[in-house]
Amino acid sequence: MIVADTPKIRFKGFADAWEQRKLSDVADVRDGTHASPKYFETGHPFVTSKNVKDGSINYDDVQYISDEDFEEINKRSKVDLNDILMGMIGTIGNIALIRTAPDFAIKNVALVKDTKQINYLYLYHFLQSNKTTKQLSGSLDGGTQKFISLGNIRNLDIDIPSEEEQNKLGRYFESLDTLITLHQHKCDATKELKKYMLQKMFPRNGKKNPEIRFAGFIGDWEQRKALELAEYSKGNGYSKGDLTEVGTPIILYGRLYTKYQFAIDEVDTFVIPKSSSVYSQGNEVIVPASGETAEDIARASAVEKSGVLLGGDLNILRPFDFINPLFLALAISNGEPQKALAKKAQGKSVVHIHNSDIQEVTISYPLRAEQDQIVAVFRYLDHLITFHQRKCDELKEVKKFMLQNMFPQKG
Repeated sequence: MIVADTPKIRFKGFADAWEQRKLSDVADVRDGTHASPKYFETGHPFVTSKNVKDGSINYDDVQYISDEDFEEINKRSKVDLNDILMGMIGTIGNIALIRTAPDFAIKNVALVKDTKQINYLYLYHFLQSNKTTKQLSGSLDGGTQKFISLGNIRNLDIDIPSEEEQNKLGRYFESLDTLITLHQHKCDATKELKKYMLQKMFPRNGKKNPEIRFAGFIGDWEQRKALELAEYSKGNGYSKGDLTEVGTPIILYGRLYTKYQFAIDEVDTFVIPKSSSVYSQGNEVIVPASGETAEDIARASAVEKSGVLLGGDLNILRPFDFINPLFLALAISNGEPQKALAKKAQGKSVVHIHNSDIQEVTISYPLRAEQDQIVAVFRYLDHLITFHQRKCDELKEVKKFMLQNMFPQKG
């Protein structure tokens, strides 16, 4: 028996040595077909390495095969519940655990069958550890397109504790995955709800009222050119090359489409101020003046804090009192106003929007009290999205740390 190194972190009460075995000693490892069957619009999904992602099967761009081909492939490599899949080409080492009854065939994917010789949850998470990643990266074959052979996968060193410790580790990492999935689903569901509410709480198709309104608000929304809703100016100076670790907070135009928020209340980029700089007074609406595509730059954000530098490639709107700045940012960034603004963007490799373009866009708006309530809805939805995304990211970091410390790292 080869004695494996022990991990840095263990559950209380466990002190026994771990055993090192080859993957092929504890699991039946196969691969899928090497043939290329005919594809159809419907049928059985045909899963390849690119479809193995984030612990599950991504069916977004999967192709389909006939019943006959499905049955022929599955004579050799039938996928069952609790089996583990590992990408062999392209997305090398990406793995998925089969948690629901499968109805697909595989190609360029290693199939690790659940043989009951090792806890499948333990093995699934061990195959995500740093030790496995290092082994895989040192076992690649091929030239331009790298791949890992079935032999090298079978030859992976697997460190195995007692059955009781396997079970406990498997359950622990499964609980982390469950929490990560929960928060990601809630984040995605809230994003979908926000998208739906943006469609329903602003007028569409030339109508003067939205489909959803708060109780007590009646009457048509007013329509005016954006010229009549704000004062206009431009930012000044600065580029990415001016950014420093500390200094005065600044917003550059790229943030508005690489890290879009309709309300900006915190800024994490800084510069050393220059003369003739433009500072926010609080509650400005900013629209990028240039970008790669019209859709990228046809959007607006409200800057809630004063004292933030506004870079040169920004159009600046200071709304009049009857317009909530955050409402204006939402209105510009969605529906007909956004489409109209995108059409005005000019350029090829780089497109531009000027203040004069924004001023010609028609904006529909209700009384300020209704604007404020609409803004409150989207603030709350953004708060939920941020909360669940942050929790998801934190849990992923916890899992990453535990994968490094609850499994042996040395050979």
